[in-house]
Amino acid sequence: MLSTDKSVSLVRSIVLGAAGYSGAELAVILARNPYFELVGAYASAGRAAEPFSSLYPRYKQQLDMLVQPWTDELASGLKDKVDVAFLALPHEASEAVTPLLLAQNIDVVDLSGAFRLKQPQLYPKYYGYEHQHPELLEEAVYSLMEWQHTSLPRLISVPGCYPTACSLALLPLIKAGLIADCCVPVINATSGVSGAGRKAALNTSFCEVGLNAYGFFKHRHRPEIEQNLGRKVVFTPHLGNFKRGILATSVVTLKAGVDAAQVNAAFNDAYAGKALIRLVSHSPSVADVAGTPYCDIYWQQDGEQLVVVSAIDNLLKGAAAQAMQAANVRFGKPETAGLFSGVAHE
Repeated sequence: MLSTDKSVSLVRSIVLGAAGYSGAELAVILARNPYFELVGAYASAGRAAEPFSSLYPRYKQQLDMLVQPWTDELASGLKDKVDVAFLALPHEASEAVTPLLLAQNIDVVDLSGAFRLKQPQLYPKYYGYEHQHPELLEEAVYSLMEWQHTSLPRLISVPGCYPTACSLALLPLIKAGLIADCCVPVINATSGVSGAGRKAALNTSFCEVGLNAYGFFKHRHRPEIEQNLGRKVVFTPHLGNFKRGILATSVVTLKAGVDAAQVNAAFNDAYAGKALIRLVSHSPSVADVAGTPYCDIYWQQDGEQLVVVSAIDNLLKGAAAQAMQAANVRFGKPETAGLFSGVAHE
């Protein structure tokens, strides 16, 4: 197994959606986290049971746990056997299974968009379905961890990949009051094809992808970004011909008189002591962050115009690594445990 010393009291965990890219990353992170124990891995009900290392052969003799088909009837048998469930599922599937798990006193860390938005009326427009559990939208806490200042409850909603990259880039400026009141940030962000999931589709086939924009004004991550920033944005996602990573370029207008020293101070004050934020001296690349839990941030100013470039791995900082950060904090463990080869990276 990938785990190291597990002599401490372990947090028993399961992953639903372990066959997909984000769920697989989570399974590997949990297996090497010395504070957690991966006690179960599940995929959709229609799949046959299969070793994890058959799905992802590079983990042969490292993580051979059986990935079993999930059915909702299994939830009642998990009480007192599981402390936390990580859901790497489609939005509606996560929304449906979450109440079942909470009823068994199992914490839920949800990687889907099922509980990200606080306004249930936005779900038909941006997610294409009516939210069936609006009461849980209030209970869930949105875990953009570098900006998480309240205690985490039993239901944790992990931010989306695009909103993570964009919000981490712009929140220091907004919180410091440096952006002009009339400014509508313009964000262009490009994701690798893994962001579309593992299921085969012609439009996300690597050989078919070049570089194209999509989701104009209606992408589901737009209201999430606006909720985070507290202002309207123009957000245009792009699909790029690379496997993993997100590069986001955000353009804002600063208030009159704001200088480079104030911008530098805003970023340095916001992210002092934040282990997974790297304020870099060059424009970042997805190659710099692929396979890591970091967010790299860089900016350039020309008078009142400011460009902020941020880069993350969409499957890690944009999904599994951030979920692990939240669970570590929820259970009182070092925030970055499991994200590096050692116990933690402080």
